Amino acid sequence: MSDHKFNVLFLCTGNSARSILAESILRKDGASRFQAFSAGSTPKGTVHPLALRTLETSDYPIDGMRSKSWLEFASADAPVMDFVFTVCDNAAGEACPIWPGQPMTAHWGIEDPAAVEGSELEKQAAFITAFRYLRNRIDTFVNLPLRSIDKLSLGTRLREIGRSEGATSSRDDVA
Repeated sequence: MSDHKFNVLFLCTGNSARSILAESILRKDGASRFQAFSAGSTPKGTVHPLALRTLETSDYPIDGMRSKSWLEFASADAPVMDFVFTVCDNAAGEACPIWPGQPMTAHWGIEDPAAVEGSELEKQAAFITAFRYLRNRIDTFVNLPLRSIDKLSLGTRLREIGRSEGATSSRDDVA
């Protein structure tokens, strides 16, 4: 079997919370088969502190996490992506760059934990919920038989994952 690792890019608008959570989760849970990246269309420039705390508390990596533009992954010298997943509805509705290699895409939108207002406990709960939804989706994804499934079936499965618990919309379109 090939040692090829699949490159996966998680996109959000600000690249400060959901896409960062997803990158870290896949980095740990899919380390043997995947390389995880995240970016945003209009990055905030900083990672939300509660995203980092949620990851650290759950024993997921936070080293090297930074808020960055998706343009870093659209350049000729960027890693070629095999999969691109949007994790917020805004990013899914934006005109994305043309990704080299024509990756498989899907929308896995969940509510923005960084947008929750209220007590510190309510904000932490929102990040924990987002983390759980993303971890469940990523767990399903890493267990797909990627090397043996046909492209049409794979696309269907990726969209089904995006409609799992916590989905923000019933969109069936791809990113």
